[in-house]
Amino acid sequence: MTPGGAGVQHHEADTAGSVGTAHPDRADRAAHPDDAFEATAGQVLAGYLNARCADFLRSLRLYGESGSDTAAAAEAASALRCSARRIGGTLHTFRVLLDPVWADQLRTELGWLSGTLAQEYACTARLHRLVSALGRLSGSGPVPGPPGSGPVPTASNGEGSAAGAGALTVGASRAGALLERQLTLARTRSHSAALQALGSSRFHAVADAVAVLASEVPLAPVAGAPAAEILTAPRTAAERRLLDAVSALPLARAAHPYNAEALVYGLATPSDGETQDAPWHQVRLLLRLHRYAQEVRQGSGSPDPVLAEAGRALDRHRDAAEAAAAAANAARTPRIAPATAYALGVLHADQRLEVEAARYEFQRIWQRTAVTAP
Repeated sequence: MTPGGAGVQHHEADTAGSVGTAHPDRADRAAHPDDAFEATAGQVLAGYLNARCADFLRSLRLYGESGSDTAAAAEAASALRCSARRIGGTLHTFRVLLDPVWADQLRTELGWLSGTLAQEYACTARLHRLVSALGRLSGSGPVPGPPGSGPVPTASNGEGSAAGAGALTVGASRAGALLERQLTLARTRSHSAALQALGSSRFHAVADAVAVLASEVPLAPVAGAPAAEILTAPRTAAERRLLDAVSALPLARAAHPYNAEALVYGLATPSDGETQDAPWHQVRLLLRLHRYAQEVRQGSGSPDPVLAEAGRALDRHRDAAEAAAAAANAARTPRIAPATAYALGVLHADQRLEVEAARYEFQRIWQRTAVTAP
C-alpha cells in the first residue's frame, strides 16, 4: 500500500497547485522577506512552510512509487526526513507566530517520523564506516561492506606499523563479521519499524496534517505585523542559543589537533563518554535550527556556506561518536576471542580520534563563520 493513502495523494494534488499558483503574491513576498511594506510575518512564514510541505508530499509520493527500487526508496526517504526536519524546526523557532498547541503537537509527530526513518540509514552508514575503518587499519585487503555496497577499499599503514597491522589482521575478520551481524540485525529491525510506521494511522494523521498545512497555516494574530519587525526576534533567539552553546564547548583545546581528549573520554565509562559528547551533539541540533531560520529569512536564497560546512563537520562528529559506541558495544559481547576484542579496541580508538579530528575541523570553520552576537 502506498504510504499516506489516497486521501494524502488527493491533498497533494490540491496543494501542489495552490503553493505554486494560487498565491503568487505570497511566493513573491517570501522571496523578499526583508521588505516590511510588501509582506507580513505570516505571509513569509506561510510561504516557507507551504514550500516545505510540498517537498514532503512530493517525497512521500516518490517513496510510494519506488516499489522494489531500493535506491529510489532510500533517496525519497532521505528527502522525506529532510522536509520533516525543516517543518518541525520552523514550527519550533517561530512558535510565537503560530497556534502553539497545534505547532507543538505537529512538531512532536514530525520528530517521531524523522527519527524512525533515520534509524535504518544510520545502521547502514555505521556498518559501512566501521568495516571500512577495519580494512584501513588492518591493511589486510578489502573488507566486505554492507550487502550491496561491494568491497571497501583499504589504505596501507606503512612499513613502521607493519607489526601492529599484522596483529590487528588476526582479529579484524572476526570483528567485521561480529559488527555485520549486530548492525545488520539492527538495520533489519529499523526497516521493519519504518515500514510499520509508514503504514500506521499515526503516520496517516501526520501526512494529512502536512497536506493541510501546505495550503493553510494556523497563524497567531501577531503574525499580521510586518515581517521585518516580527521575524527578527525568533531568529535572534535561535542564534543566541547557538552562540551560547558554542561558547560552552572546549574550543581552545579543540584548536590543538590530536590532543587525545576525545580519546581519553571515549575510554571512560559509557555515561562519561555520552556526557562529554552531548554538548557537541546539542550544538549540531542548534546549528540546524539556526540554518532553517536563515532559510525563512532568505526565502529561496543560497544558505550560508560556512554554516553548512560547520554542520557537515558536526555530522561527522556525530557519526564517529556513534560508530565508536557501536565498536565498544561489540567488544562487550560475551566469550569473544582476545584477538577480536583487540581489533574492536583499536577500531574504537580510531573512531574516537575521528571525533577529535571533527572537533578540530569545526573549531577552524567556526573562526570563519558569519554568525555574530546580536
